[in-house]
Amino acid sequence: MSTDSTRKTVLVAFGVCLVCSVLVSSAAVGLKGIQNKNRELDKLKNILSAGNIPMDNADIRQLFNEKIESDLIDLNSGTVVSKNNYTDLLNPETFDIKTMAKNPKYNRTLNDGQDIAQIKQIPKNMVVYWVKDQGNVEKIILPIYGKGLWSTMYGFIALDKDLATVKGFTFYEHGETPGLGGEVDNPGWKKSWVGKKIINEAGKLEIEVIKEKVDPTDANSVYQVDGLSGATITTRGVNALVRFWLSENGYGPFLDRLKSGEMQ
Repeated sequence: MSTDSTRKTVLVAFGVCLVCSVLVSSAAVGLKGIQNKNRELDKLKNILSAGNIPMDNADIRQLFNEKIESDLIDLNSGTVVSKNNYTDLLNPETFDIKTMAKNPKYNRTLNDGQDIAQIKQIPKNMVVYWVKDQGNVEKIILPIYGKGLWSTMYGFIALDKDLATVKGFTFYEHGETPGLGGEVDNPGWKKSWVGKKIINEAGKLEIEVIKEKVDPTDANSVYQVDGLSGATITTRGVNALVRFWLSENGYGPFLDRLKSGEMQ
């Protein structure tokens, strides 16, 4: 092959690559808005699912607005953040856990003893969701997240108005192994959380994801959830993140204020 032919071949190949790159980049930019909207819609679906709110063929955003109210809380004090203190980032409408957890202005670093969920930093604030009926709180939905085997898992846990009973549980984002840790998406496993108690009569945190199947004859079974078969590390991760977020390092101060009748 002549030098001229080689040059032409290289130029044609380069031109094809350049055109393809431009097309792919343009498609990615053009679809980004749609992808973000779909992610947001999926998140709303998971909040509704955690709250056991039937969706059927409803308009998800409209149903969410009808059934759910939200507030920003200060995790350290457990108090609701005044709307006067909202910013572009610190706002229930725009709040993004990943962004806030990385922002030095809005995050808090965990020490080794606190960081059982292996997340290093957490937002100083979190959004909580109220499921209300005729103005009365029926359930509270709390965002939770923590490390699994391969990924950080993001989800929601819903508590009954007694603040002691799980009413729903779901993950909306994770990268766990399909068929193993990915079984966190199994409807049967998620349903097994419903009715479990998170604290004992003395108020001590007891909820636990165990390695094996729960023995219904065990006195502690009311606090226990089945482990995921063949997914020991994911099981440990779910157990750790749930216990972290329901502890004094997570939503503990907020839940304590609710129990005392100071809020809502």
